[in-house]
Amino acid sequence: MTTPPIFGVTGWKNSGKTQLVTALVSALTARGLKVSTVKHAHHAFDVDTPGTDSYRHREAGASEVALVSGRRWALMHELREDDEPPLTDILKRLSPCDLVLIEGYKRESHPKIEARRLGSTKDTPLSDQDPAIQAIAADHPVAETHLPVFDLNDISAIADFICQKTGLKTGT
Repeated sequence: MTTPPIFGVTGWKNSGKTQLVTALVSALTARGLKVSTVKHAHHAFDVDTPGTDSYRHREAGASEVALVSGRRWALMHELREDDEPPLTDILKRLSPCDLVLIEGYKRESHPKIEARRLGSTKDTPLSDQDPAIQAIAADHPVAETHLPVFDLNDISAIADFICQKTGLKTGT
């Protein structure tokens, strides 16, 4: 199985990463691409609800629980005391698609665009230390960079850039 191209969106907290990823998913799927996403969370999270049967299965000690319905399915894997799996292992578990957009994973080496928003948690540009960052999307003027800079809301231009960088052809 061939691994689809991947492209990331990185940035500090409150920089607009999620807004950018969701807008890109909408724009790229409207162009006929099948897009999957991977979101990195730095904190404990739970996609299950306490008291449900699947939650009770996990709490009882199941290492994986598959929850399946006529509309969707989910596979939850409990790490318990194991280390977080590397991004490459997560990518191998995804179904075939045209593109994987990755939110977060600042320290990984895949190609990325840095989201910047005035008032985000930090002012330190990530692109100064990360050669995998290939462009910047910001809600304010950005000076002193050799990278392409996009308006954070210019989703069409950012989608074009990602398609060009990944070699994807679309209907629009």
